[in-house]
Amino acid sequence: MASLYADEQFPLPVVELLRAFGHDVLTVQESGNTGFSDPEVLAFAVKNNRVVLTQNRRDYIKLHRLQPNHVGIVVCTDDRNFEQLAIRINTAISTVENLKGELIRVNRPSL
Repeated sequence: MASLYADEQFPLPVVELLRAFGHDVLTVQESGNTGFSDPEVLAFAVKNNRVVLTQNRRDYIKLHRLQPNHVGIVVCTDDRNFEQLAIRINTAISTVENLKGELIRVNRPSL
């Protein structure tokens, strides 16, 4: 299971579902880092050996290109079906042996 770090706007219901799947998920709020910039969130994740979990795709894709030496970044499209989003995230990260330096894209299915 993965050690994840959910950014400030990431939906708490998805965090809770991922925890139920057995992932170790820490939120920005729980770590006391509310208000941190995206580079600061990524730096905290790297320092604590955690994969960033975010819906802020544009900024984190850019950070991935600028700082490829991270523990992993999972960028997700907005999806209010929290259960399905959690399942897609779990599936995506479970299929990758080592998330170090990886950018994983989890997209909402087309209708």
